[in-house]
Amino acid sequence: MNLHVDAPDDAADIRLGQFAVASQSSLQERRPRTLKHGDTFGVFDRNGDVLSGEGSPDGLFHRDTRHLSHLDLLINGARPILLSSTLRDDNAVLTCDLTNPDLYDEAGRLLLAHDVVHIRRSKFLWKSTCFERLLVRNFGDRPQRLMLELRFEADFADLFEVRGTRRMRRGTFHPADVGSETVTLTYRGLDGLTRTTRLRFDPEPARLESGRAVFDVEIAPRQRAVIFVEVRCDDGRPQRRPREHYLSSMVEARRALRQSSSRAASIATSNEIFDEAVRRSVSDLYMLVTDTPEGPYPYAGTPWFSAAFGRDALVTAYQTLWMDPALARGVLQFLAANQAKTEDPTADAEPGKVLHEVRYGEMAELGEVPFRRYYGSVDSTPLFIMLAGAYLERTGDTSTLERLWPNIEAALRWIDVYGDRDGDGFVEYGRRTQEGLINQGWKDSHDSVFHADGSMAQGPIALCEVQAYVHAAKRSAARVASVLGMPERAALLETEADQLKQRFDRAFWCDDLGTYALALDGHKRPCRVRSSNAGHALFAGIALPERATLVAETLMDASSFSGWGVRTIASTEARYNPMSYHNGSVWPHDNALIALGLARYGFKREAARIFDGLFHASVYIDLRRLPELFCGFPRRRGQGPTFYPVACAPQAWAAATPLSLVQACLGLTFDPQTRTVRLDRPVLPDFLDEVELRNLAVDGCRLDVAVRRAGGEVATHILGRTGDVRVEVTV
Repeated sequence: MNLHVDAPDDAADIRLGQFAVASQSSLQERRPRTLKHGDTFGVFDRNGDVLSGEGSPDGLFHRDTRHLSHLDLLINGARPILLSSTLRDDNAVLTCDLTNPDLYDEAGRLLLAHDVVHIRRSKFLWKSTCFERLLVRNFGDRPQRLMLELRFEADFADLFEVRGTRRMRRGTFHPADVGSETVTLTYRGLDGLTRTTRLRFDPEPARLESGRAVFDVEIAPRQRAVIFVEVRCDDGRPQRRPREHYLSSMVEARRALRQSSSRAASIATSNEIFDEAVRRSVSDLYMLVTDTPEGPYPYAGTPWFSAAFGRDALVTAYQTLWMDPALARGVLQFLAANQAKTEDPTADAEPGKVLHEVRYGEMAELGEVPFRRYYGSVDSTPLFIMLAGAYLERTGDTSTLERLWPNIEAALRWIDVYGDRDGDGFVEYGRRTQEGLINQGWKDSHDSVFHADGSMAQGPIALCEVQAYVHAAKRSAARVASVLGMPERAALLETEADQLKQRFDRAFWCDDLGTYALALDGHKRPCRVRSSNAGHALFAGIALPERATLVAETLMDASSFSGWGVRTIASTEARYNPMSYHNGSVWPHDNALIALGLARYGFKREAARIFDGLFHASVYIDLRRLPELFCGFPRRRGQGPTFYPVACAPQAWAAATPLSLVQACLGLTFDPQTRTVRLDRPVLPDFLDEVELRNLAVDGCRLDVAVRRAGGEVATHILGRTGDVRVEVTV
């Protein structure tokens, strides 16, 4: 992400403040409701309204522009009372149940007592449009004459403005085009693009103005009235009336969600609360997936990162590879199509480098932020190669890898030529434009890379986890080369990976800390800081076996493991702050990768402890939805985790975390050549007695399998299979 990079390291960095998310209000306090489809997402309050105001994240957004900045519902001039606000389990529809407050006339006489009229608002997104149905019921014993009013506004703010950036100039707002049942709001940006918001109402309002629609509704006792509202974020003009368009679009939207999620394996367990968390995770994941010409691609998260990010999608696809390889294929093909081919310092682009972020808003188009097509991440490129190798191992899909091989070779060249800036055999980063990100690993806050005394590390910086990813990338590329019939290339890559492993151990190992250094600075001095980054050395397999025990112990020490998860840095370190973005917080996806690493080196019980901590954190969180991060305060009996105020939720790699933790604890791998599903020394965390995995796909075959606790051990049972597929269990 590119959050909280606003504190400059020199005078030229003052403009970096524009990339930060303003922390004037807490998303966790508001608990907004979020919907997404494709390049459109909506952030609503619990009433289903879009409330404007300083620092409000509410709105209907399309391609990084807020197309609706205000929408609220009034009944006889008063705000309805909230009864409940729920998202369907599949995230297809937001339903808000409301009722009337006590309503008085101008003389103060009670006209309508509270709780007589029920209003059910149902909202969903489909193809650049927000659809809404208002179902109004009269539960009284006499007719009611009501005035329902919808007030609306579109500020066409760029997403970075909504995040807190101040702009000196804006484009031109055109007068609203008001018809009998339609209002069109139009803005022409400084980038020359015209953006429109079209609102349609059915039935025709009694009064329709540039900022409000008023309906005079008479409802007999026990009867109802229905109003349809449609907010479209482009200039398309549907042929059907809103009533028919609502119904047909809902059918299409729900069918599309079912089709996308049905290809994935499913999880059912002995713990109903965990099953709720899994259902929400899967629903969030597929809501965030956007269909691109290259295949399905998980956008990073809402509200701030509903866009194509390289690193986030690669990690998410890796976490979910065991259950839905189609996501990995879509991510690989999209990133291959957008791989840098030339040098462009303004975008931190170099040949072979893999994308960091794509934005479509006015500020990106004008270059006011550098993220129109931005390559400033040091880890996306090796992660791309890692995922390609893992995808081949999971699926045996050689035809896709043959098409991707030129992109893999280009990525390898970037690692060796551009990534290794000083020729020492490590991959470093240093931005090529003052507009770019200062830190370009996943911990990209301005203060996330530092020495033991708290002083900032000066670049170019070689991060611990990036070297681990490069090592794994070369191993992965070697396996791909071998399968594709290039044994000499495979042997060379294996040799390079072995050499990097030894070089890494010599440069990064800190015996007195019991872990690997966070990074090397530009003078090759190690940043002697206990951090979660070292867990990625386990994940990617660069850690020497003799180091693994100490690394695991350090990660699970009370200074690092909060009880909810492993902190980004230990509480013993100079810059530790449990409320910071990267210096003491707990990130679910970080912990998922650490758990995979612990399991890789045989520390399954430690992986299960991480699983247990994150599960119990989710119990205290709205919708059982793990957020982007939470604060790193120690776990206390009977209390939940402390929330981070502007954490995104849903977030793709956080949503994928419970799914990845299941794989880590079960030691789940696949061999498509022999059609074998393997479980390596499976363990179950304390809160689970049984896990059932269904629809596991292996080379066209399907398998259902259960893992059950049996005394102090676990036992595996085949529940069903289609085709010649088998199970191997290592105990």
